[in-house]
Amino acid sequence: MADITAAMVKSFREKTGLPMMECKKALQEANGDEELAVELLRKAGKKTMEKRSGRETEAGRIAIYTAENGVTAMVELLCESAPVANTTEFIQLIGGIAKQLAEGPGAATADELLGQGTLRQEFDDLVNKIREVFRLRRILRVEGKAGTYVHHNHGIGVVLEIEGDNKELADNICMHVASMVPKALSADELDPAVIAKEREIATEQTKNVNAGKPDNIIAKIVEGRMKTFLSETCLIDQQYVMDSSKTVGQVAQEGGIKLTKMHHWILGK
Repeated sequence: MADITAAMVKSFREKTGLPMMECKKALQEANGDEELAVELLRKAGKKTMEKRSGRETEAGRIAIYTAENGVTAMVELLCESAPVANTTEFIQLIGGIAKQLAEGPGAATADELLGQGTLRQEFDDLVNKIREVFRLRRILRVEGKAGTYVHHNHGIGVVLEIEGDNKELADNICMHVASMVPKALSADELDPAVIAKEREIATEQTKNVNAGKPDNIIAKIVEGRMKTFLSETCLIDQQYVMDSSKTVGQVAQEGGIKLTKMHHWILGK
């Protein structure tokens, strides 16, 4: 058996970032072979994390990457604690995942994406080092033109698919989405049952407040309330935060773009 010196253990620990005693044990079992010791540590780490897989992952980050070919990717990577989500290594990992999704062949699932290149090894190695549960919860790949926005806390991400060529405006509208939180791009995307229920509530409340008024008056009031509901709920009908005299739809049209699909993520939701 090779003589495992303190210097060997120290050097190996600096390479792996794992606890000193685990590094020493792995080197001893591997008879000083560092490559084999790394594999032993990985296997031991997987067993440890399998036991912890049920832990809550309430922290993490959302990242967006747009490749030179115009493909945009958005990913959400969760972990257990905010300090871990803010480490350089975690930020590099999620950045690499988003870049691979945009520049690579694409993926239908998070597991498929992690299977590309060296992502799986990088993911597992960081989990093994930090010993927190990581979950690649959502992935999105958009091949057409799009606006993007990630909030400064990386807890909100918006990708807005567009037709036309005004990315600056599309990016600004993404900031609007993050601020005003529309439930849908337009009324067409709302569940008809939701609209019907809202109309029923508006009608009942209007009749109670305006008892005795003619049905045509009641109908006009209800339509006004429904217009207000849509202006609060649908992106294109909302007042634009940077110019409240216009709706988002009007601003988009004047800016030469058509909003076709909205993706609005809030971390963990």
